[in-house]
Amino acid sequence: MSDRRGYFTADAVRAAEAELFTRVPAGMPMRRAAYGLATVVAGELRARTGGVAGRAVGLLVGSGDNGGDALWAGSFLRRRGVAVVAVLLNPERAHRDGLAALRAAGGRVVDGRAAVDVVIGRLDGVDLVLDGIVGISGHGPLRPGAAEIVAGIDVPIVAVDLPSGVDPDTGAVDGPAVRAEVTVAFGAYKPVHVLAAPWCGRIVLVPIGLELPEPELVQWEPAAIGAGWPVPGAADDKYSQGVVGVCAGSAKYPGAGVLCAGAAVAATSGLVRYVGDDDEVLARFPEVVVSRNVSEAGRVQAWVFGPGAGTDGAARDRLAEVLATDLPVLVDADGLTMLAEEPGLVRGRTAATVLTPHAGEFARLMGSAPGDDRVAAVRRLADDWQLTVLLKGRATIIAAPGVATAVNEAGGSWAATAGAGDVLSGILGALLAAGRPPEWAAAAAARVHALAANLAAYDEQPAAAPISASPLLGHIRAAVRVVREMSQP
Repeated sequence: MSDRRGYFTADAVRAAEAELFTRVPAGMPMRRAAYGLATVVAGELRARTGGVAGRAVGLLVGSGDNGGDALWAGSFLRRRGVAVVAVLLNPERAHRDGLAALRAAGGRVVDGRAAVDVVIGRLDGVDLVLDGIVGISGHGPLRPGAAEIVAGIDVPIVAVDLPSGVDPDTGAVDGPAVRAEVTVAFGAYKPVHVLAAPWCGRIVLVPIGLELPEPELVQWEPAAIGAGWPVPGAADDKYSQGVVGVCAGSAKYPGAGVLCAGAAVAATSGLVRYVGDDDEVLARFPEVVVSRNVSEAGRVQAWVFGPGAGTDGAARDRLAEVLATDLPVLVDADGLTMLAEEPGLVRGRTAATVLTPHAGEFARLMGSAPGDDRVAAVRRLADDWQLTVLLKGRATIIAAPGVATAVNEAGGSWAATAGAGDVLSGILGALLAAGRPPEWAAAAAARVHALAANLAAYDEQPAAAPISASPLLGHIRAAVRVVREMSQP
């Protein structure tokens, strides 16, 4: 699995933990986790304050094992000269051995049921706070008392395994929750770490010896994407590298054709055929071969249909003609609007088919919004329609029947701009034309698209600035170069 990072549900992790407990002495996994947590916290103290000894850390301790992890970590930090104060949100149910270890090391304990201003006052002067309120068994928002305490904290928070108040399996946040600067994951990455990355901050994995199953949710590593990206070989020509046909743009939306076709040009070294009436495409990209009709386009190995293409009768007939081929087809934007009205156009296709909706388009296709569990929703559409679905977002979800669901965490929201989806469609279509499997092509396109957006936003400057789709398009080659460099030995 070195080419992909796996994310494991709470049930899968609990099963792996139960198996681990049969192989190691009682309490050892918690102490392993806590020691790793304390090491990360010490590193944060050093980076933020210049040292460890003489610093101060607060613990928010719930009643579960995450509270125990925080207490044990506090005892290790106390032995390194860190002042530690633990706020017990439910004192009667605090982890007994962890609490005893903290007290033996000289840590202080505060009853978290006291007035909020009193509790916050006891945390005055700490450099960091550890969130050990709830773990992978917790669901729903923080309870009112804990929420008030968290709201009053003005120093960085390190989350123990996951930020409290964020769902471990879906990443959903439906009320008060912890927003961490760092999250220390124990034993395995959980879906929350990729689906709710803005709440987790930087994520550090501490191994504790879990034997894990094959993951059902994965993220492709950039080096693996770079290694699989199509580049010309000694015997290649423009046809062997993949010819993509692009049906996008119109007199009303000329920019969509420019962005989609331009992205296909930038993504690979094959050939792009543009079908449509948008003269701006040829003016911007003279290497594109233009035709007015699908039947006149010539040799094509994959089709992209939809961005700015319109939804009138002529557009519907063109979509039907493309879908009637035995070639891979990507459908986006206006094409999705038509499929929502006439799903029979795509159902039953045996050739690879990829749909790339945003949340609103997804709701039209399925009849309901993705909801809190975006992964399950995308899997349902992919299984029901028997095709590949890419649901756009900061955490983009890619599902296809019979394979692990993929996710791409963009690392930012710079691609949340008009026309960015048109660029993504062009990249993905070029990869399909190059013969890449649809689920891999979708994940790879999403990663390079996100990287291009980040490169454009920073543009080699120390601070980022908002971008439009045009600079995103202009950074595709740089993004491909980055992932390919990462794949080099």
